[in-house]
Amino acid sequence: MPLLPLPELRASLRRDARLIGLDPGRRTVGVAISDVLLMLASPVGGIARGKLAANAAEILALARKEGAGGLVVGLPLGLDGSFGPAAQASKDWAAAVSEATGLPAALWDERLSSSAVNRMLVSEADLSRGKRAKAVDAAAAAYMLQSALDATRPEAPG
Repeated sequence: MPLLPLPELRASLRRDARLIGLDPGRRTVGVAISDVLLMLASPVGGIARGKLAANAAEILALARKEGAGGLVVGLPLGLDGSFGPAAQASKDWAAAVSEATGLPAALWDERLSSSAVNRMLVSEADLSRGKRAKAVDAAAAAYMLQSALDATRPEAPG
């Protein structure tokens, strides 16, 4: 299944379908989900990074449970916008997960999402390093998904 531009993925969803945000890391895939209006992203948790089939099965189970119709996968571009090895690995993983789940997927720039979330958790939530590590993956996925939702929200008729 080919990766789609996010506006195209969003337009193809049935009316009440949600989007799942995935932030693939080396050890954990952060997971977030949108509301049915595609306005608000909420952290769900993390999936231990493992075999593709097992990760895809967990993602598909969540999609079925929550009524999600597509995936938004974080794309770790370089700070200068360059497409390096990490971005290629994320793109390949997104395509493979999309194929394995049968859900359409789009990529979204997730530069600095983990850094922004870490800063917020330190300054606002006052979490220790250990507690922060557990919360950061899902929160980064929600931050990335929220950014994607905000950037592709249709203009209100006015």
